[in-house]
Amino acid sequence: MVSLTGNQIYLRALEPEDLEFVYEIENDTNLWYLSDTQTPYSRFLIKQYLENAQQDIFEAKQLRLAICNVQKETIGLIDVFDFDIKNKRAGIGILIQDNENRNLGYGKEALNLLVNYCFSTLHLHQVYANISENNLASLKLFETNGFKKIGLKKDWSFDGETYSNEYVLQRINN
Repeated sequence: MVSLTGNQIYLRALEPEDLEFVYEIENDTNLWYLSDTQTPYSRFLIKQYLENAQQDIFEAKQLRLAICNVQKETIGLIDVFDFDIKNKRAGIGILIQDNENRNLGYGKEALNLLVNYCFSTLHLHQVYANISENNLASLKLFETNGFKKIGLKKDWSFDGETYSNEYVLQRINN
Protein backbone atom coordinates (compact mmCIF):
# COMPACT_ATOMS: atom_id res chain seq x y z
CA MET A 1 0.00 0.00 0.00
CA VAL A 2 1.34 3.41 -1.00
CA SER A 3 1.02 6.07 1.65
CA LEU A 4 0.41 9.65 0.67
CA THR A 5 2.03 10.79 3.91
CA GLY A 6 5.63 11.90 4.18
CA ASN A 7 7.75 13.35 6.98
CA GLN A 8 6.82 17.00 6.39
CA ILE A 9 3.64 16.87 4.33
CA TYR A 10 0.74 14.71 3.28
CA LEU A 11 -1.47 14.66 0.21
CA ARG A 12 -5.24 14.54 0.48
CA ALA A 13 -8.32 14.78 -1.71
CA LEU A 14 -9.84 18.21 -2.17
CA GLU A 15 -12.69 19.14 0.16
CA PRO A 16 -15.45 21.76 -0.15
CA GLU A 17 -13.50 23.80 2.43
CA ASP A 18 -10.71 24.21 -0.15
CA LEU A 19 -12.87 26.55 -2.25
CA GLU A 20 -11.11 29.79 -1.24
CA PHE A 21 -7.63 28.27 -1.49
CA VAL A 22 -8.26 26.95 -5.02
CA TYR A 23 -10.02 30.20 -5.97
CA GLU A 24 -6.98 32.25 -4.88
CA ILE A 25 -4.55 30.07 -6.84
CA GLU A 26 -6.66 29.88 -10.00
CA ASN A 27 -7.18 33.66 -10.02
CA ASP A 28 -3.63 34.73 -9.16
CA THR A 29 -2.55 36.29 -12.45
CA ASN A 30 1.11 35.95 -11.37
CA LEU A 31 0.69 32.16 -11.62
CA TRP A 32 -1.22 31.98 -14.89
CA TYR A 33 1.93 31.50 -16.95
CA LEU A 34 2.44 28.13 -15.23
CA SER A 35 -0.76 26.64 -16.62
CA ASP A 36 -1.47 28.81 -19.66
CA THR A 37 -4.56 30.18 -17.90
CA GLN A 38 -5.95 33.28 -19.55
CA THR A 39 -9.27 33.88 -17.83
CA PRO A 40 -10.36 34.04 -14.20
CA TYR A 41 -12.51 31.36 -12.57
CA SER A 42 -15.63 32.16 -10.57
CA ARG A 43 -16.28 30.71 -7.13
CA PHE A 44 -19.33 29.04 -8.67
CA LEU A 45 -17.22 27.15 -11.23
CA ILE A 46 -14.67 26.11 -8.62
CA LYS A 47 -17.47 24.99 -6.30
CA GLN A 48 -18.87 22.83 -9.12
CA TYR A 49 -15.39 21.43 -9.76
CA LEU A 50 -14.99 20.53 -6.08
CA GLU A 51 -18.44 18.92 -6.03
CA ASN A 52 -17.45 16.75 -9.00
CA ALA A 53 -13.99 15.92 -7.65
CA GLN A 54 -15.32 12.61 -6.33
CA GLN A 55 -14.89 11.08 -9.80
CA ASP A 56 -12.00 8.67 -9.77
CA ILE A 57 -8.98 9.21 -11.97
CA PHE A 58 -10.07 6.50 -14.41
CA GLU A 59 -13.27 8.43 -15.15
CA ALA A 60 -12.05 12.03 -14.87
CA LYS A 61 -8.60 11.42 -16.44
CA GLN A 62 -7.17 13.77 -13.83
CA LEU A 63 -6.57 14.02 -10.10
CA ARG A 64 -5.87 17.08 -7.99
CA LEU A 65 -4.64 16.70 -4.43
CA ALA A 66 -4.00 19.25 -1.70
CA ILE A 67 -0.52 19.42 -0.21
CA CYS A 68 -0.77 19.90 3.56
CA ASN A 69 1.92 20.43 6.18
CA VAL A 70 2.01 18.72 9.58
CA GLN A 71 0.02 21.62 11.05
CA LYS A 72 -2.76 20.56 8.61
CA GLU A 73 -2.47 23.82 6.63
CA THR A 74 -3.01 23.56 2.89
CA ILE A 75 0.14 24.91 1.24
CA GLY A 76 -0.20 23.81 -2.36
CA LEU A 77 -1.72 21.61 -5.03
CA ILE A 78 -0.37 18.70 -7.02
CA ASP A 79 -2.04 17.36 -10.16
CA VAL A 80 -2.11 14.30 -12.33
CA PHE A 81 -3.49 15.22 -15.76
CA ASP A 82 -3.85 13.67 -19.21
CA PHE A 83 -4.16 10.28 -17.50
CA ASP A 84 -3.78 7.73 -20.30
CA ILE A 85 -4.49 4.21 -19.07
CA LYS A 86 -3.88 2.59 -22.48
CA ASN A 87 -0.34 3.94 -22.72
CA LYS A 88 0.14 3.98 -18.93
CA ARG A 89 1.29 7.59 -18.67
CA ALA A 90 0.22 10.90 -17.18
CA GLY A 91 1.40 14.46 -16.70
CA ILE A 92 2.24 15.95 -13.32
CA GLY A 93 2.08 19.56 -12.13
CA ILE A 94 2.79 21.04 -8.72
CA LEU A 95 2.43 24.41 -7.03
CA ILE A 96 3.45 25.55 -3.56
CA GLN A 97 1.44 28.75 -3.09
CA ASP A 98 3.47 31.04 -0.86
CA ASN A 99 7.16 31.86 -1.22
CA GLU A 100 7.81 31.18 2.47
CA ASN A 101 6.81 27.53 1.94
CA ARG A 102 9.13 27.06 -1.05
CA ASN A 103 12.63 25.60 -0.88
CA LEU A 104 11.82 23.77 2.35
CA GLY A 105 11.52 20.29 0.82
CA TYR A 106 7.71 20.27 0.67
CA GLY A 107 7.57 20.18 -3.12
CA LYS A 108 10.22 17.46 -3.33
CA GLU A 109 8.39 15.29 -0.82
CA ALA A 110 5.00 15.87 -2.49
CA LEU A 111 6.39 15.04 -5.93
CA ASN A 112 8.06 11.90 -4.60
CA LEU A 113 4.83 10.75 -2.92
CA LEU A 114 2.78 11.36 -6.07
CA VAL A 115 5.26 9.65 -8.40
CA ASN A 116 5.35 6.61 -6.11
CA TYR A 117 1.53 6.58 -6.10
CA CYS A 118 1.44 6.78 -9.91
CA PHE A 119 3.88 3.89 -10.28
CA SER A 120 2.76 1.64 -7.41
CA THR A 121 -1.01 2.19 -7.30
CA LEU A 122 -1.95 3.41 -10.77
CA HIS A 123 0.68 1.13 -12.38
CA LEU A 124 1.84 3.81 -14.79
CA HIS A 125 4.90 3.21 -16.93
CA GLN A 126 5.85 6.87 -17.11
CA VAL A 127 5.05 10.36 -15.90
CA TYR A 128 6.01 13.66 -17.51
CA ALA A 129 6.01 17.40 -16.91
CA ASN A 130 6.05 20.47 -19.14
CA ILE A 131 8.19 23.23 -17.61
CA SER A 132 9.25 26.63 -18.92
CA GLU A 133 12.99 26.91 -19.42
CA ASN A 134 12.78 30.03 -17.21
CA ASN A 135 11.29 28.12 -14.26
CA LEU A 136 14.62 27.02 -12.82
CA ALA A 137 13.19 25.99 -9.44
CA SER A 138 10.71 23.57 -11.04
CA LEU A 139 13.32 22.19 -13.42
CA LYS A 140 15.62 21.49 -10.46
CA LEU A 141 12.76 19.94 -8.45
CA PHE A 142 11.82 17.49 -11.19
CA GLU A 143 15.40 16.67 -12.19
CA THR A 144 16.37 15.89 -8.59
CA ASN A 145 13.37 13.53 -8.50
CA GLY A 146 14.69 11.47 -11.42
CA PHE A 147 13.00 13.25 -14.33
CA LYS A 148 15.08 13.69 -17.49
CA LYS A 149 14.79 16.42 -20.09
CA ILE A 150 13.69 14.70 -23.29
CA GLY A 151 12.74 17.62 -25.50
CA LEU A 152 12.51 21.35 -25.92
CA LYS A 153 9.45 23.01 -27.43
CA LYS A 154 10.75 26.21 -29.04
CA ASP A 155 8.77 29.47 -28.77
CA TRP A 156 6.06 27.47 -27.00
CA SER A 157 4.53 30.10 -24.73
CA PHE A 158 3.73 33.73 -25.49
CA ASP A 159 3.35 36.19 -22.60
CA GLY A 160 2.05 39.04 -24.75
CA GLU A 161 5.53 40.35 -25.50
CA THR A 162 7.97 37.48 -25.99
CA TYR A 163 8.02 33.76 -26.62
CA SER A 164 9.65 31.29 -24.27
CA ASN A 165 10.71 27.69 -24.65
CA GLU A 166 9.33 24.79 -22.65
CA TYR A 167 11.05 21.56 -21.67
CA VAL A 168 9.38 18.17 -21.59
CA LEU A 169 10.68 16.06 -18.71
CA GLN A 170 9.95 12.38 -18.29
CA ARG A 171 10.46 9.71 -15.67
CA ILE A 172 10.06 6.08 -16.64
CA ASN A 173 9.18 3.47 -14.04
CA ASN A 174 11.98 0.90 -14.17
